[in-house]
Amino acid sequence: MFEDVILIKPGEIVLKGLNKGKFVALLCKNIKEKLKSLGEFPLLESDSTFVVRANQKHSDLDGALELVKNVFGISKLGKAKLCNKDLDTIKSCCLQLIKESKSFNSFKVEAKRIDKKFVPCSAELCPQIGEFILQNVKGVRVDVHNPDLTLKVEIRRDGAYIYVSEIRGLGGMPVGCCGRGNVLISGGIDSPVAAYMLAKRGLNLSYTHFESPPYTSELARKKVVELFRKLTKYCGQAVLHTVEFTYIQERIKKLCPEKLFTIIMRRFMLRIATQIAFENDEGALITGESLGQVASQTLEAITCTGEVCTLPVFRPLIGMDKSEIIEIARKIGTFETSILPYEDCCTIFVPNFPKTNPQIREIKEAEASLHGVLLDESGSILENTYSIKTEEVIE
Repeated sequence: MFEDVILIKPGEIVLKGLNKGKFVALLCKNIKEKLKSLGEFPLLESDSTFVVRANQKHSDLDGALELVKNVFGISKLGKAKLCNKDLDTIKSCCLQLIKESKSFNSFKVEAKRIDKKFVPCSAELCPQIGEFILQNVKGVRVDVHNPDLTLKVEIRRDGAYIYVSEIRGLGGMPVGCCGRGNVLISGGIDSPVAAYMLAKRGLNLSYTHFESPPYTSELARKKVVELFRKLTKYCGQAVLHTVEFTYIQERIKKLCPEKLFTIIMRRFMLRIATQIAFENDEGALITGESLGQVASQTLEAITCTGEVCTLPVFRPLIGMDKSEIIEIARKIGTFETSILPYEDCCTIFVPNFPKTNPQIREIKEAEASLHGVLLDESGSILENTYSIKTEEVIE
C-alpha cells in the first residue's frame, strides 16, 4: 500500500533557465552511475525532484541512500513513503510512519502542495493529519515551535510523499557540467581537498602526479593511488598520469641557484601538466596552493610559477588556513592517508633558504642554463626529459 522510496532534491540547478534540462539530465546520469554497483533502480523525476524506487524484491534502499548522498548537485535527500493522493490513505501512511519512528514526545505536521488541484489545501491538511495522529497514538502532543519530530507531507502530481527526516546533500553542481580539469596532486593534505572542491563545482577531473625514483618509493606512489580511490567516491572514475621527474630535478639542482630550486621545479611541473591537459582536452589546471602557507606559495612565487601556464590555474584553497583544509580532508576521508610518512618529489632537494619573493626576470635568467638540456630555444620543455604512465582509477 505504501512504497518506500528515496526522495532527492537538487540544489542550485533548479534555478537554471532554458538550459536547465542539461543539468538535470547530467545529475540523473550521475545518480544512476553511482547506484550501478547495487543493481538497477528506477529513477523518476517528479516536479524538479528525483525519486529512486526499488524494482527488485530485496533492493537495498539504505545502501542506495549511502551512495547517493555523495553525489554533487543534491541539496537534500532521504527515505520517504509514497502513497496515493487520497486523504484517508495519506492519514494512514502518516500514522504508520509515526509508529515506525523512534521515541518522541512532540511532533508537528508540515504540508506542501505542488499539485494545487489537491483538496484540502496545506493549511487545512496539517491540522487534519495532526488530529488523526493524536487520536491513534497515545502520549504525544503537538508542538509547532520546537517539536521532537516533524512529519512532512508533499503532495505532488504523481502521489503523496511522506517522511520524517532528510539529510543535507553535498550541494554544488553535477560533475561534468562545467568542463574538464587536471589536478596536480602530490599526496599531501591540500591537493585532494582542492580536487574535491572543484569537482563540487562541476569539473570532471583527471590527475597528474610527479614521482622521482629512486628518491621516492613505491609506497609513496601507492599512497597517491589510494587518495585517488578515495576521491572517486565523490568525483567519479578518473585517469591518473604519473610523471617520472627525476632527471629534471637533478638537472635543476645541478645548474640553477639553490634558493630558486622549488620555484623552477614547480614551473616545470606546470609546463608538463599543461601539455597533458591539452592532449586530453582539459581546460584548466587545479592546485592545492594556499597563499603564504609555504615559501613557494607567496604572492611572488605563485606569480612566477603561474607565468608558464597558457591555461587558467584554479586554486580553490588560496584563502583558506590549514585548519580549514584539514577539516575538509577529514570530512572526505583523505586526511589519514595524506599524512602517511612517505616522501614525495616536492620534498626532495628542498633548499635551506628558499627565496620567498622571486622575480620572473631572475627565474628566467636561471632557466637560461637549462636551454638545450630541458628547454628548447622557444622555452618549451623537451619531451625526452620525462616519461608519463597513464592508468585508470576505477570507482
